[in-house]
Amino acid sequence: MSISDLEHPAGGYKKIFESCDELAEPIPAHVSGKIPAWLTGSLLRVGPGLFEIGDEPFYHIFDGQALIHKFDLKDGHVTYYRRFIRTDAYVRAMTEKRIVITEFGTAAYPDPCKNIFSRFFTYFQGIEVTDNCLVNIYPIGEDFYACTETNYITKVDPDTLETIKKVDLCNYLSVNGVTAHPHTEPDGTVYNIGNCFGKNMSLAYNIVKIPPPQDDKSDPIEKSKVLVQFPSSERFKPSYVHSFGMTENYFVFVETPVKINLLKFLTSWSIRGTNYMDCFESNDKMGTWFHLATKNPGEYIDHKFRTSAFNLFHHINCYEDQGFIVVDLCTWKGHDFVYNYLYLANVRQNWDEVKKAAMRAPQPEVRRYVLPLDIHREEQGKNLVSLPYTTATAVMCSDGSVWLEPEVLFSGPRQAFEFPQINYKKYCGKNYTFAYGLGLNHFVPDRICKLNVKSKETWIWQEPDAYPSEPLFVQSPDAKDEDDGVLLSIVVKPGVTQRPAFLLILNATDLTEIARAEVDVMIPVTLHGMYKP
Repeated sequence: MSISDLEHPAGGYKKIFESCDELAEPIPAHVSGKIPAWLTGSLLRVGPGLFEIGDEPFYHIFDGQALIHKFDLKDGHVTYYRRFIRTDAYVRAMTEKRIVITEFGTAAYPDPCKNIFSRFFTYFQGIEVTDNCLVNIYPIGEDFYACTETNYITKVDPDTLETIKKVDLCNYLSVNGVTAHPHTEPDGTVYNIGNCFGKNMSLAYNIVKIPPPQDDKSDPIEKSKVLVQFPSSERFKPSYVHSFGMTENYFVFVETPVKINLLKFLTSWSIRGTNYMDCFESNDKMGTWFHLATKNPGEYIDHKFRTSAFNLFHHINCYEDQGFIVVDLCTWKGHDFVYNYLYLANVRQNWDEVKKAAMRAPQPEVRRYVLPLDIHREEQGKNLVSLPYTTATAVMCSDGSVWLEPEVLFSGPRQAFEFPQINYKKYCGKNYTFAYGLGLNHFVPDRICKLNVKSKETWIWQEPDAYPSEPLFVQSPDAKDEDDGVLLSIVVKPGVTQRPAFLLILNATDLTEIARAEVDVMIPVTLHGMYKP
C-alpha cells in the first residue's frame, strides 16, 4: 500500500491545531520497545503552539506563536520538554493581550485605546516584520537558531530551550529575508537564499554564505556574504522561495509562478490591515523557470530552463551525473498557491469538507527534472538528456530556451509525499536512492513514507487516527548502506485518553517500529526540526 486508504471521519487531526501550554520542566516518557543504545541526543522541533491571543484568533497555520519541542534520549530513557520562544511577537502579545505584530495570514491592528493621531503615525512608521520563528531550527557555527522566512532569526539554547537573542540578518547581508531551509556543508558552512534589490532597483535573489565555526570563537554571521545573484523573471514581483538545491558544484534555484506583489506589500500594508498572504498573486503566464549558478566561484549560468507551472516548497535532493543535473522535487501542479488552502478554518473542518477543499487544490507529485549543462543551439527539437535511467527530457526550443518535462517518481490523487528528508550528511548533493517523507492525505498528515527514487518502490508506516510529523533520518554509527539508521517522528493520537502523543522510532530500512516514547500531553503540529547528537 503506497496510497493512504485511511479515512478520518472522527476529525482527530483538528487537535493538532489547538493551543497548548509550555512545560515548567521536562516530563518523563513511557517507553515501549527498545531504543538503540547509540541513540543519545535531542530531537528538536518547532511549530505553532498558540493559535489565539485572548479572544483574537490567528487565521493561518503559519501564524500560531512559535513553540520549541525537545525529546531527550539517553540510556534508553526519554523526556519531553517544550517552551514558547520569547520572540518580540510573542512577548508583546502576552503583554498587551492582543495580536501586536502582523503574521503570515493575520493582520494586527493598532491599539484601539490610542488616540487617532498616534494611530495615524503608527501606520506610517513602516512595516513591522514578524520574528515568529516557527518553521525550522538549524545550527550556525556553535549556535542554534529558530527561524521563519523573514530577516529575523532567533538564537535559542538547545538544552534549556531559552531564548537568547533576536538577530537581524539585514545588518550583515543585503536580503529581505532568507528561507527556513539552508544547506550545510560537512565543515559547517551554511548557504541560504533570499530575495533582494538587485541592479537598478529591480528584484533579484541572493545566495548567501555563512562560514563555518571560527577559530577565534567569533560569530560566523558577522562574516557572512553574498556569493551569487539570480535575476528575477519580473522586475517588481519576486517569486515565493521556500528552499533551493545544492550539488557539489552548483546551486539550483526554481522560480515558480507564485509571486509576491511588492508594491502591494509596501502600500496597502500601511493603510488597510493587510497581511503577508494578501500580497501573493499567481502569474498564470510564466510557467516555472529553473536557474543554475556555480558554487566556487559563484557565477550565474545564463541558460534558460522552462517548464509548466507548479508550486514548490521542498527540494528533496539534486546531484550531478555525466554532464547533467538531476533535480528531485515535491511539486504541486499549477499556479494556484497551495498556502491558500492552509487557513486554520480549512484544516479544522470535518473530514468530508477537508476532502472537498483538497479536490480543488493543486495536485501533489514527486518529480525528477534533468538539466543538461552542455547546451548547443543547433540541437533544436531533440531530447538532450542521455542518462539511461530516467524518462525526464530537456528539449531545445527555437528561442534558445530549454523545455523540461519531468519523470514522475510518486503520484497519488490528493496524496502528497512532503517534508522530504534524506541521509543528508552522506548524500546531500550526491547520487542517492532513498527519500523519506510525511504523507499528506488531502492535507492531513497521516503516514510516514519511504521512497526509492530509482525503483519507485514505497514503504508506509501508518496507524488509524494517528498524525505524524516530518520524519528525521539519523544514521546508525556502523552504517554500511544509505538507509542504515532510524527515523524519528512526533506522532499525535488525539483519541487516546492516556498518553496521546509520542516520539516514534522506526527502522529506516523497512519502516518497522523499533520503539515509542509516549507522553501525557497533547502536542500540536510541528513543521521542521533537527536531531542534535
